[in-house]
Amino acid sequence: MIISSESRVFLSWEEGFCESGRLKVDMAERQQHEPQHATDPQLQSPPASKEDMISYVMALEAALLPCLPARELQAIDRSPHPSHQIDVERHARDFMEAAKKLQLYFIGLQREDQPTRVETLQKEIAMMEEELKVKTELINKQEKLIRGWRTELKDQLDKHNIELERV
Repeated sequence: MIISSESRVFLSWEEGFCESGRLKVDMAERQQHEPQHATDPQLQSPPASKEDMISYVMALEAALLPCLPARELQAIDRSPHPSHQIDVERHARDFMEAAKKLQLYFIGLQREDQPTRVETLQKEIAMMEEELKVKTELINKQEKLIRGWRTELKDQLDKHNIELERV
């Protein structure tokens, strides 16, 4: 979770309380920058643009904007008016949705930094090809040496055969 110098956020799932400092975005801006999607955000691929990240940060700030200090939330929680509790739950849910989108975005960025399976296999293939090239050169050098030794041995054999014929 990102905690800036301007806002501190503490969220307790059990109680649904949050405490926030000064935030600059209002709910109207949030609704402008965050269109409603019918699909589940977990099933969508993580966003790849800076604008998407900024819109998620703005949505997170907008979700925190209406949050009151914890004491006031506790007082509202004990309030007999059910609409107060619904507001607290709605703001906590909005906050968690925005936090989830940010988390998915940063997970997507982290995955971009890691090589894909295809890239990993391509690197392994390139390394194997280089190793094959080096070993092929070594084999060719060894074969050349063996051919040289064979010619030397054949020359020596011919010399010995010539000497044996003389005798």
